[in-house]
Amino acid sequence: MSDVAQAIPAATLVLFREGAGAPELLMVERAKAMVFAGGALVFPGGRVDPGDRALALTLPGDADDMTARIAAIRETVEEVGLSVGLHPAPDDAALATLRTALHAGESFGQALHDAGMTIDPEPLVPFARWLPAHAHLRIFDTRFYLARLPAGAPEPVVDDTENVRVFWATAQSLLDDADAGRVHIIFPTRRNLERLARFGDFDEAAADAARYPIRPVTPWTDDIDGIPHLRIPDDLGYPVTFEPVTSALRG
Repeated sequence: MSDVAQAIPAATLVLFREGAGAPELLMVERAKAMVFAGGALVFPGGRVDPGDRALALTLPGDADDMTARIAAIRETVEEVGLSVGLHPAPDDAALATLRTALHAGESFGQALHDAGMTIDPEPLVPFARWLPAHAHLRIFDTRFYLARLPAGAPEPVVDDTENVRVFWATAQSLLDDADAGRVHIIFPTRRNLERLARFGDFDEAAADAARYPIRPVTPWTDDIDGIPHLRIPDDLGYPVTFEPVTSALRG
């Protein structure tokens, strides 16, 4: 069985709010002790739970896509205490109760049933799917979704387990901070931030996402002028499609 076949299904939510000059994106900083992307800035998200799949099978639509949407919604509640894609939209008290239930290990389906809520997957816009093929590292098959911050949403609150910080920032400011060595971002996050930095608002980003197929992005190594580079396909909307392996690994 290949390494790619053993990939762990995961999902990520790129959450937008309108800023003064450019949209801001919600980021979390991973705890340094985490095996995957320790100390890095990432979008909220994580691996798919069996309960996500079970819940998806009760809903119409493609089961794999629906499973990932549910995982992205659940992880956003767990990690930052924000609700996207739930009906009716919970107030602060209901959201806190839901988050507590999930942290206690209750399945998402049961927690939603107890709260009188259901999944509304429509606010999530498919954006990308990344499937690296590392030889010796844990592999995640991650689907990325875009969503707009709902009106009246509370301030995000970090979970203080897998993550140590949550904050809003523009895509370009995050890239600038990474270039200056002030923050750490991994290769897929950088490529997605470069793509997102081109958009003036959520609607532009969603329209761009609709122009490209959701095909797994599996980086590969190639020599350019004798220098090993990490490359990705050039037909999926990414403005930068290669980076020297040395700087990619440092990032």
